[in-house]
Amino acid sequence: QVQLVESGGGLVQAGGSLRLSCAASGRTFSISGMGWFRQAPGKEREFVAAISWSDGRTYYSDSVKGRFTIIREAAKSTVYLQMNSLKPEDTAVYCCAAARFRQPGPAEYLYDYWGQGTQVTVSS
Repeated sequence: QVQLVESGGGLVQAGGSLRLSCAASGRTFSISGMGWFRQAPGKEREFVAAISWSDGRTYYSDSVKGRFTIIREAAKSTVYLQMNSLKPEDTAVYCCAAARFRQPGPAEYLYDYWGQGTQVTVSS
């Protein structure tokens, strides 16, 4: 099993920045990539970004491309989401997810483990 714990959420004004962290523990040797998803009130969960452990390849949704950066620290089984130029529509609960033995990507079925999430609120 793999446990994921997110941190770094909070309240920020539009145009500001936040950095989320997700630390994995347990059988981390099985992790092949990690990703971030978000869910706003009344909306379905959506993909934000992902990164492959093996080659560092990154994936971003169009809505965050150019503003968010996903960073890995494989030695610590940790992934970060640097969020810049935040907008009110970025308000959501952000969850990290870990993929086992396969490449990560935008589809939820690629991930085997999920964190509880951290709230990000962007005020206008």
